[in-house]
Amino acid sequence: MADYFTHFSCLIDVGTPERAAAATAIYQRCRAEDEETEEPQYRGFDLSPQEEGQSGELWIRDDDSGDPDGVVAFVLRLAQELDLRGLWGFDFAHTASRPLLGSFGGGATVIDLTARKVIGFVGTQTWLAQALTGEDPDA
Repeated sequence: MADYFTHFSCLIDVGTPERAAAATAIYQRCRAEDEETEEPQYRGFDLSPQEEGQSGELWIRDDDSGDPDGVVAFVLRLAQELDLRGLWGFDFAHTASRPLLGSFGGGATVIDLTARKVIGFVGTQTWLAQALTGEDPDA
């Protein structure tokens, strides 16, 4: 039997070390909220400040479960609470511990921080299936 993984590693810049500390506190609150619910939203990733808290950058990376949806939910909340602006995105990979058909792929998500919404998503498996059937995968 194979083990399946979702991997990602990305940075989000919230501006200042103080805002990075505030973002870390928001992350801790989100994790505490997840403990209180049957349907956690902020799961599947770890977060830590870059450069020992001397910058406004935060490192977001997969944990044991690797859930891109948890990252999206958190970044949207972060955008709301810290009034973040602009575009931000990340990509991810689906892998397996051994080669099995249909076990590999990935995707990417783009978030409009200002509008507080996802504006783009692509999954490689869907894109490939559309491209192979003659559909325009970019339509």
